[in-house]
Amino acid sequence: MDANEIKAIIPHRYPILLVDRITSIQEKSITGIKNISSESIFFEGHFPGNPIFPGVLQIEALAQTAAVFVLKKDENLGKLIYFGSIEQVKFRKPVYPGDQLELQIEELVYRKGRAGKASGKALVDGQVVCEATFTFVIAEKKST
Repeated sequence: MDANEIKAIIPHRYPILLVDRITSIQEKSITGIKNISSESIFFEGHFPGNPIFPGVLQIEALAQTAAVFVLKKDENLGKLIYFGSIEQVKFRKPVYPGDQLELQIEELVYRKGRAGKASGKALVDGQVVCEATFTFVIAEKKST
């Protein structure tokens, strides 16, 4: 799944669209890729002279990957997904310009109705750089 297919499912756009490609979709898991460009706007302030991709954006990239999985299902097309909570977050190593994040949502379990839970990790060169568990809620889009 390429960036255009991803944008047809989730509403995120530059500079906050943090999934470039989906490489695998299984029954209860999904894997995506985020290429960390040295031109990213985030590096202007995080940190000048020592650019590091913000940890909160790593979590957001994982959440967007899970959102693609959830919102591509027929019953969820056209809906939105929101964070409910973020738990058990661990940042293992910094992420630098030029790195490629492999975003693995390993366990996606629905709980009640619109609520669900996902666990995932981000890797660079096969090494875990970030991991987290989060809950989410599926919602209807508001009409404007």
